[in-house]
Amino acid sequence: MAQDPSPPSPITAGLMGKCPRCGKGHMFQGFLKVRPKCEVCGLDLAFADSGDGPAFFVMSIVGIVVVGLALWVEFTYAPPIWLHLVLWSALSVVLSLLLVRPSKGILVALQYHHKAEEGRIQR
Repeated sequence: MAQDPSPPSPITAGLMGKCPRCGKGHMFQGFLKVRPKCEVCGLDLAFADSGDGPAFFVMSIVGIVVVGLALWVEFTYAPPIWLHLVLWSALSVVLSLLLVRPSKGILVALQYHHKAEEGRIQR
């Protein structure tokens, strides 16, 4: 299939979980498993290795949000500790699940866009 002259933005493709080349096929097979290839344009997605990147970004964002909110709630309302435990555990899980897939999609799409690959030592 011919390559579209205007590939989608890597951010848009990643957020939507679409192929970074055509923007039509799905990037994921299941929740976080990257497909072997795009079902529309045939792009081999074997290059996609986001490693621990998505987890790092998600932990950082969720940690900042949850700690900030927990401090604000503590100093404003002073709720019992069990309420803190319930609120912030639930928020941490929900935010993590909401952010990890788009984060991984963006990193994979950016790898394709910048033609990133494993580093090699030249001799």
